[in-house]
Amino acid sequence: MAELKSPFRYDFVGSFLRPQHLKEARAQFRAGQIDRAALTAVENEEITRLIEKQKRAGYHAITDGEFRRSYWHLDFMWGFHGIEEVELDHGYFFHGEETTHGSIKVSGKISGENHPFVEHYKFVKQFEDENCIARQTMPAPAQLLAELYREDNGKNTDAVYPDHEQLIQDIAAAYRTVIQELYAAGCRNIQFDDCTWGMIGDPNYQNFLKESNTKVEDVAAEYLHLNNLALENRPEGLTITTHVCRGNYHSTWASEGDYFTVAPFLLAQENVDAFYLEFDDARSGSFEPLKYVADGKKVVLGLVTTKSPRLENKDTVITRIHEAEKYIPLERLCLSPQCGFASCEIGNKLTELEQWNKLKLVKKIAETVWGK
Repeated sequence: MAELKSPFRYDFVGSFLRPQHLKEARAQFRAGQIDRAALTAVENEEITRLIEKQKRAGYHAITDGEFRRSYWHLDFMWGFHGIEEVELDHGYFFHGEETTHGSIKVSGKISGENHPFVEHYKFVKQFEDENCIARQTMPAPAQLLAELYREDNGKNTDAVYPDHEQLIQDIAAAYRTVIQELYAAGCRNIQFDDCTWGMIGDPNYQNFLKESNTKVEDVAAEYLHLNNLALENRPEGLTITTHVCRGNYHSTWASEGDYFTVAPFLLAQENVDAFYLEFDDARSGSFEPLKYVADGKKVVLGLVTTKSPRLENKDTVITRIHEAEKYIPLERLCLSPQCGFASCEIGNKLTELEQWNKLKLVKKIAETVWGK
């Protein structure tokens, strides 16, 4: 496994459309019609099938598709000690659609021992072979902090953690615990998913901060500090990457704006090995901020959208790859869809066949640009 290191020339973000059988089983579990063991059996069955498809498609990363989750981020957060699952009276407001209402609440000291995702990882780990490596995805520490201060959540957070720096330290320590436990289980590839940077780059969010007398740079610096603190003392041989997008829910989006505001923080200073960056439409801006990427680090260009079944033109994508090459050498570039296909269990508005057609296109383009 040592020679298999993310990112790969053709890659994916990690979440996949949930099969109908799995959706039905999860609904039955929520309704009390089946128990946890019965649901786990269905999850195991469908994850096994997914990994077989990932391998047949020729991909070198394998994931569980996030099939055991309702959300790309909240289920992981609920796995920490000191954090409870709650329902708010509304969801996130995306472009033209409101999400479901899940969120988190601090109930005590945050810590990360015995996180359930370690067992989830072990199930995927058994399918590794000489051609593929198991990847564990999780929300970035900054995403957890942002959720703790989402609207009125901050009042409870400050009540439990009146010392804000202690909160930062405990979140980072909890992540380091999970990372160490994953590493002990054999994990060598972790991906942080992080929408906070897309949020910071949004002009509407920047105006909100201005109205509250908060500097954009201060928010970016705090998120960078927290993410890097969680990455301290990283085990040898562990690859950690991060994926950045602007929201992905039922083919809708939450924010817009280029990378210029965040590039001096994220791209220049975050201590990850590679960046999976959304670039599938005009909301992401130009490739010019790639000039900030620290030396030696790779960028995975998210040029193929997961929000639409429409297949991109191969030549157009290749042209865009070479446009990005103006700012970062081709040998440090890779290609993937811009996000997952089902960041939440509702999934995006395309079929499983269309999902795999997208991934076939990504592989075909990458092999054309970089060779087989």
